[in-house]
Amino acid sequence: MRPWVFPIALQPGTSREPVFQQIAQAIRGDIRRGRLRPGDALPGSRSLARTLAVHRNTVLAAYRELEAEGWTVAEARTTHVARDLPQDLSRASATQRAEATGRPGYDLAPPGPGRSLREPGILAFGGGLPDLRLVPTDLLARAYRRALGSRDLLGYGDARGEARLRAALARLLSEMRGLAVTEGQLMIAGGSQGALDLVARTLIRPGDRVAVEDPGYPAAWRTLRAAGAELVPVPVDEAGLRVEALAAQLADGPLRAIYLTPHHQFPTTVTMSAARRLKLLELAARHRIALLEDDYDNEFHFEGRPVLPLAGTDPHGVVVYLGTLSKILAPGLRLGFVAGPGALVEALASHRSATDGQGDQVLQRAAAELLEDGLLQRHARKMRRIYQARLETLVAALRRRLGHAVAFEPPAGGMSLWARVDPAIDVEAWAASARKAGVGLSTGRLFDFHGRSLPNLRLGFSTLDERELEEAVRLMARVLQSA
Repeated sequence: MRPWVFPIALQPGTSREPVFQQIAQAIRGDIRRGRLRPGDALPGSRSLARTLAVHRNTVLAAYRELEAEGWTVAEARTTHVARDLPQDLSRASATQRAEATGRPGYDLAPPGPGRSLREPGILAFGGGLPDLRLVPTDLLARAYRRALGSRDLLGYGDARGEARLRAALARLLSEMRGLAVTEGQLMIAGGSQGALDLVARTLIRPGDRVAVEDPGYPAAWRTLRAAGAELVPVPVDEAGLRVEALAAQLADGPLRAIYLTPHHQFPTTVTMSAARRLKLLELAARHRIALLEDDYDNEFHFEGRPVLPLAGTDPHGVVVYLGTLSKILAPGLRLGFVAGPGALVEALASHRSATDGQGDQVLQRAAAELLEDGLLQRHARKMRRIYQARLETLVAALRRRLGHAVAFEPPAGGMSLWARVDPAIDVEAWAASARKAGVGLSTGRLFDFHGRSLPNLRLGFSTLDERELEEAVRLMARVLQSA
């Protein structure tokens, strides 16, 4: 076995205990607190003697004592922690038990809900995530290997993000989304959620009032609250955020920011009307409110004319534009971005410098190469065709099997469908029974600001292929019929 270092603090001049007993006591303590676990190998006696600068016989005496007490066993010239430990271990002090289980000795705030993960064996109508089976890993891997050849990317870099990716994104946003931005007006962040977190910590002070859509995106609410915001829910209807209701909130005090998803509203998928967009921009400019526009799935618009982001028609400089490449590629890559005035980007970079400093420059260079070569744009067009076909499959299956139970307008774009459930149906019970049958459903309650039950289902169709969508709807119908 290769020698390894096993540090033990000895007190040869101050402790009355012999050194071998100090060694044995230290190993007992390490077993109690979980540093050493049943079956773990201890270092050889010669190796530990060299580490502690003691005679080998001292270490052997400590090992003999531990073995006699049942803490260790000697097997094949190696000493292991016993798999059947002595009963004394169960009488360890409360402090030692707390250390062994990883509990801190101080108070923590209650944890918030974590991100839901796809469960094996469940046909999950996920939250509008890309199908990871379709990620162009070969293209990405080749670009990543080439980026690794630039050793300067392995050092510290610009907190705003890799320059070539910012330049490529500036061209993309100009050509496809109508934004007049430069490389200096862009910041690369860890996904759209990381972008929002950075913006929130930069703009929001504890106690600031921030308006959010209701129903809306709970993960964004948690991020804004973590920055100290007091959230103000504003209702959404078939034309998006109700601007008149937003204006009424100003009577209770100023608003620092408004977080919204005007392109495909999360979760209802409605597109904010042109008239409301103009009113919102005017209201924000008059009251100096930052509009945090999360354009999370702009690439996937299937019907009608393209809708420009608010940032593309903002004459006042009030829009902070949040975007991501995660929906085109994969969420695990954490490639998001912020577009806004240069002064804002500099402030964001200053905040980032105080935390992680920068993102993954090698990955960002690889993404830049895919954008420069047009490969990412081509992949996005391919995914748009695939997701549109999946939406059509879902719509047909719902109308055929569940037309009596749900009503909906097929969305003009996006990666999910918002359905209204017949009020006579207990939607929460339906979702619970569907999960037992192998189908994961997201009910409207998950997106209501106050956690109230809503007669709605959000059906993300992008992660399931046509066969899986048909099977999921069949199971939904079977569960409902049996209930």
